Amino acid sequence: MQVVLAQPRGFCAGVVRAIEIVERAIERYGAPVYVRHEIVHNKHVVECLKAKGAVFVEELDEIPANAPTVFSAHGVARHVEREAAARGLQVLDATCPLVTKVHHHARRYASKGRSLILIGHENHPEVVGTMGQVDSPMTLVQRVEDVAALDLPDDTPLAYVTQTTLSVDDTREIIAALKARFPDIEGPHTRDICYATQNRQAGLRALCKIVDVILVVGASNSSNANRLREIGAELGVPSYLVANGSEMNPAWLQNAMAVGITAGAPTPEALVNGVIEALLRVGPVSLSLLPGREETVEFRLPAELDHVSLAPSHDR
Repeated sequence: MQVVLAQPRGFCAGVVRAIEIVERAIERYGAPVYVRHEIVHNKHVVECLKAKGAVFVEELDEIPANAPTVFSAHGVARHVEREAAARGLQVLDATCPLVTKVHHHARRYASKGRSLILIGHENHPEVVGTMGQVDSPMTLVQRVEDVAALDLPDDTPLAYVTQTTLSVDDTREIIAALKARFPDIEGPHTRDICYATQNRQAGLRALCKIVDVILVVGASNSSNANRLREIGAELGVPSYLVANGSEMNPAWLQNAMAVGITAGAPTPEALVNGVIEALLRVGPVSLSLLPGREETVEFRLPAELDHVSLAPSHDR
């Protein structure tokens, strides 16, 4: 069986930064370090960090006063930031810098008096955080059909921003529909949409041209990984989301000469290796890497953690 690995796959710069912030905080302050929400949407990553001394909570009132606290990569609403300051929490913000950029755009458009449209998925923590970044109302649009249903005069001054785990391809039709109905609408340049999401989807599309089955390694609550599986299915290739090798069903591989593997941005390479091992238990495997875009992006850590050293880890 041929097994072809997509490139790029797995961890992006924002995920690497978020995980490192938790690890370095534990090294600097000692355990426990509290993390509001899953640092990234992958239970393997969360469990590894728990073992090192991280405590994950959903609300700030679960955290003792003055305790070191990390905001997840998805970002938070401004009322969460204010509550953390009021309680004296030592906040380390692991919000992905690309999410922070979306927040800046939203506040800038709101300051110009424009009503805001957010293209994203309802109840996703990044969407909840972004909608809480401005005091004025923000309307969520999830699909093209939502644009026609917007209860707004066509001459309303509008601006849009997007959830970062959507790609240029995901948002193109919605943005076109918004511009057709609201010609004066403003929005960020497409280069501000997450490079990692776009690159992983492009790699998946290339993979679909040469394989019979797609395995996407990622968590069931990962928007990023779910979208990869959906794209594979849309392109006519049987596609399955697996958290790890134990979830791989050999029946999926019947009559498959080539199997493609990719992984969502929050997925560590160790889990990809586990899926390859599961395939090896089914039969002999010829492994190859599909050429793809090389990612060299790195994001700076908070200044207070810059000089904290860490031992090498296979989790990063």
